[in-house]
Amino acid sequence: MSPLVTLTLNPAIDQTVVLDALVPGTVHRARAVRSHAGGKGVNVACCLADWGLPVTATGILGADNAAPFTELLAEKGVADRFLRVPGETRTNLKLLDRRTGDTTDINLPGLTVAADALGAARAALLDHAAGDAWVVLAGSLPGALPVDTYAELAARLKARGARVVLDASGPPLAAALAAGPDARPYAVKPNRHELEEWAGRALPTDAAVRAAAVQLRDLGIPVVVVSLGAEGALFLTVAGAVRARAPGIDVASTVGAGDALVAGLMAALAGGLDPDRTARMAVAFAAGKLTQAGASLPPRADVEALMRAVRTEPLG
Repeated sequence: MSPLVTLTLNPAIDQTVVLDALVPGTVHRARAVRSHAGGKGVNVACCLADWGLPVTATGILGADNAAPFTELLAEKGVADRFLRVPGETRTNLKLLDRRTGDTTDINLPGLTVAADALGAARAALLDHAAGDAWVVLAGSLPGALPVDTYAELAARLKARGARVVLDASGPPLAAALAAGPDARPYAVKPNRHELEEWAGRALPTDAAVRAAAVQLRDLGIPVVVVSLGAEGALFLTVAGAVRARAPGIDVASTVGAGDALVAGLMAALAGGLDPDRTARMAVAFAAGKLTQAGASLPPRADVEALMRAVRTEPLG
């Protein structure tokens, strides 16, 4: 199989606080607190490793609290090619409301990344992204980096023959999509809100979401996936469109579900699956992750059962 590589420039230690119910402006008693090393690319890499695929994780970590990442990647069998720089990786707070199942995210500022650190991280990424590699560029950018960082990296990767899967939002996503054809990613995975932000309009209906997704595909992006939360996901490729919905499951945590979907998409693309099986695998990865507290998949047999249970509908 082609090499699989992820990049996380703004990782985080995710601290999840479990509450009976979140009521703004009041005092709460936490029922549980759990922490795990995270960040979109880290989560994607962990899910790919759980599926049994060799994967390399690159990016930038603060050396002062890198131990949770080192331990997690070693435990999962992920090749750790992160650059360690002085300082601490940020901590993100996630408030889980047990009454509704909703999670409220409070994302703290990341490390200040200097140009030389970005250059070293870029070199590590390119070193491991051989010609036929699949590369995930995922997550927010540290504040000091320019918004066209992903566009610049995608251009370098495409020049080497690698295929880029981009999972970003806001100005970094817009900059990557506005870049020329030599810098545009092979696949993107916005959620509905991120797609609305890019399109500059509300997308209240399935037809509106699909129309915006078609706009993205028409930019020359072969694979567009729009995650729709509990409503599943829309998969748009040059071969057509598929809507996929997960079966009913007991949700342990929604944290990292979108990252698991990206991992399933990447595994399917690297495996050359057809659009229907690609949609099934991606949604099954996301559904399986929902049953887990951390950025992990359940046993492979459970994910395969979910793949069979995913409902897909071809769209003309």
